[in-house]
Amino acid sequence: MLISKRKLQVLASLATILSLLSATSCTGFFQNPVLSTVTVGPSNLNLNQGATQQMTATGTYNDGSTKNLTTGIVWSSSDTGFVSISNSGVVTGVSVGSSTITAQDGTVTGTASVTVALSNVTAITVSPTTATVTANGGVTVPFTASATISGSSQPQPVTSTATWAISSVSGGGNSVNDFTVQGQSTDSITVLANSTALSGETAILTATYASNSGTFTANATITVN
Repeated sequence: MLISKRKLQVLASLATILSLLSATSCTGFFQNPVLSTVTVGPSNLNLNQGATQQMTATGTYNDGSTKNLTTGIVWSSSDTGFVSISNSGVVTGVSVGSSTITAQDGTVTGTASVTVALSNVTAITVSPTTATVTANGGVTVPFTASATISGSSQPQPVTSTATWAISSVSGGGNSVNDFTVQGQSTDSITVLANSTALSGETAILTATYASNSGTFTANATITVN
C-alpha cells in the first residue's frame, strides 16, 4: 500500500510539473506575433469625383502570418479637401486632386495614393493659348487647364492632375530640350526657355487629361522673343 501511495504521489507531482511546463511554454516561449508592416490597397487608386471606394489594410507579422486589419485600424487622409475617408476605410472623391491615405496600427503605418478625376468630361482647354517668353530663364507665363463637363456650364480646374509636356518645337534649335515645364502638380505651370532656346523659336505646350469618359488634350503656343 505504501508503494502504491508513493507511486500516486510521484505521478501527481509529475502531472503538476508537466502542467507548469505547459503553461510556461505557452506564455514564455511562444509570444504573440508582432505586427511588422501594413499594406493598404488599392495602392494607386483613380476615383471619380463623388464616387466611393472601400480601402483595405493587411497586416504582416514577424512570424510571416497576415491578418485583415481594415475594420480595426486608424484611417486618415493627407488632404480631406480632395479625398475624405471614414473610420471604416471608405474613401470619397471630394474634388479633383490627390491625397495620401494612411492606415495606422500603433507605430506601424501603411499608405496608398488616391487621385480624384472628373467624370463626364467632354473637352479640356489651356489658358492662355499663346504666350511669349524670354530665353535663359527670363519672363515666363503661368498656364492653367480646365475641363468642360457634360451638363455643367462651369469649367473645372484640372491643372494639377493634367500631364504637361512640350510636344513639338519649330525654328531656332528645334529641340524640346530648349524648354522646361515647371510646377506640374500645382495650380498653374510655367514654361522656362533654357539658354539654348533662340529668338523666334516656337514650342507647343500640350496638356493631357484622362477621365472615365476618355483622354483629352489641349495646346498652347509659346514663342521665344
